[in-house]
Amino acid sequence: MKKLIALMLAAVLMLAACVALADDLKVGVILVGDETEGYTLAHMNGIKAAAEALGLTDSQIVWKYKVPEDQSCYDSAMDLVGQGCNLIISNSYGHQTYMALAAEEVPDVTFVAMTGDFAAISGLDNFKNAFTKVYESRYVSGVVAGMKVAELLESGELAPEKQPNSFDADGNVKIGYVGAFNYAEVVSGYTAFFLGIRSVVPNVAMEVMYTNSWFDIDKEAAAAEALVAKGCVIIGQHADSTGAPAAVQKLLDAGTLCYSVGYNIDMLPTAPTAALTSPTNEWSVFYTELFTAKQNGEEIAADWAKGYEVGAVAITDLGPSCAAGTAEKVAEVEQAIHDGSLKVFDTATFTVGGETVTSAPCDMSFMDWSTMTAIYEGETVEAIVDGAFEESAFRSAPYFQLRIDGIIEDAQ
Repeated sequence: MKKLIALMLAAVLMLAACVALADDLKVGVILVGDETEGYTLAHMNGIKAAAEALGLTDSQIVWKYKVPEDQSCYDSAMDLVGQGCNLIISNSYGHQTYMALAAEEVPDVTFVAMTGDFAAISGLDNFKNAFTKVYESRYVSGVVAGMKVAELLESGELAPEKQPNSFDADGNVKIGYVGAFNYAEVVSGYTAFFLGIRSVVPNVAMEVMYTNSWFDIDKEAAAAEALVAKGCVIIGQHADSTGAPAAVQKLLDAGTLCYSVGYNIDMLPTAPTAALTSPTNEWSVFYTELFTAKQNGEEIAADWAKGYEVGAVAITDLGPSCAAGTAEKVAEVEQAIHDGSLKVFDTATFTVGGETVTSAPCDMSFMDWSTMTAIYEGETVEAIVDGAFEESAFRSAPYFQLRIDGIIEDAQ
């Protein structure tokens, strides 16, 4: 009887400890933007959804908006520590070094730098990185765009005789892409988008224009306008504002043949007939895993990267201008990615300098490029595995840097 009572008491104490862990969780969130910027809004929605699912109260989340990628991030992190936060998240790459500095100084608090790339080699047990395999949903959004191009070609609406400016000298249909920076994340994304289009329409060529800003409505709009003026009929983007879709909608309304694929959020309110879809992240998947692990005192991975296999990426609703059969094609492609039968960066689907890529050594070190020295030493890994470039497998942040044939950058 005494043993039974002891066991029951132990169970009660264990339950009380679990409840205490849940109640003790306090999350600090450092955001580069606010709800007016698509990328940050997606993170905010993901955090709120995870909090609601796990029963976290408003008082357990402290928000810091529009925090620059400078010393302000460190100051914000330390302020959140002072407010009792034991889990602190930042959502922009430029926050990473300041988050690591705070993590080094406060070892009993967990710091997670989203999109970062050196947590695993930093030597800090309380510093983590996470990102989704958004290149997967970018590929799917490319399939959506490819279906539209195929429809335009088959109907004769898009033809060299009607729109000679929309074809290059080799007869390829021109595609445009508005990118923020020439980082691996952007290169990985635009390459996946291009390959998605080319899986439907092989004869396409794409030009990428950079804005050198994650969020600049005017620059993104100007880049989209410039690409359409060059004859591009689809404008994709890896930038965070509605500038490009809005510009494309205006041009479409004026009679120019052009359509938009956005990013992060549904662009239909901005471009009701020009927007086809947007690749997006379902951040609630990661945040639910993160909060649950922290509540339960479980180990949190130094690098987290998941995609369609857990529903961490998706595309937004298909627009009314999408080609017939697009939904069915999307379902087919998403299932193939999910079950692994389709590899986004299958080396049989692209070349570099006219040659099939058989090796792609990637240095996982974190470099100070101004001095060409490694701040944190990492392994050099072979990214080509079983005939495909394995993105986000050796760390969460993208490391795809190949410049494949068929794509040009404005920097070139």
